[in-house]
Amino acid sequence: MGSSNAFFDAVKTRRTYYQLNKDIPISDDRIAELVKDTVLHVPSSFNSQSARLVVLLKDEHDKFWDFAKEVLKPMVPPEAFGKTEQKLNGFKAGYGTILFYEAPEPVNKLMESFPLYSDKFPQWSEHTSAMHQFALWVGLEAEGLGANLQHYNPVVDQKVQLEWNVPQQWQLKAQLVFGGRAGRPGEKTFQPVEERMFVHGK
Repeated sequence: MGSSNAFFDAVKTRRTYYQLNKDIPISDDRIAELVKDTVLHVPSSFNSQSARLVVLLKDEHDKFWDFAKEVLKPMVPPEAFGKTEQKLNGFKAGYGTILFYEAPEPVNKLMESFPLYSDKFPQWSEHTSAMHQFALWVGLEAEGLGANLQHYNPVVDQKVQLEWNVPQQWQLKAQLVFGGRAGRPGEKTFQPVEERMFVHGK
């Protein structure tokens, strides 16, 4: 087994890259392999395995962000849409987008099986999705890509369901945009760790 340092080094170097391009250092097959490993090996609440991931590459990725512009244009004031469009074009400049869904069926079954915790399972489902998002964010950047996490749900949900045959009951949680690194990330800042971490019994 490899050193845990490699994992934490990857965690430490994960950043938010907003400037992306379509020139990536790995193949589509490698991207699919990373997503498959994430789906198989990232834990889930009560082993619910409720995460559902949809990977959009190249033209399909572009189509998603065109949909976002189409949906948002009538919702954003005309004087502000130029800035919104510029932001969306920045995401479209990337290579791919991973859509993170949670399927309600396994969550609902757990709620029925464990009524004592029934009100907690929706929250734990969010935790499941977050772990998948983080694992892929770290994994893609460890391969030399850049990525940023977006939340354009629920405004894009209906168009996405129709275009890519996504079951209506699946709940879209986030979109991980990735591509080649076309710029540098912003400076990383930290609040005092002493206010956020506490050790007892050392």
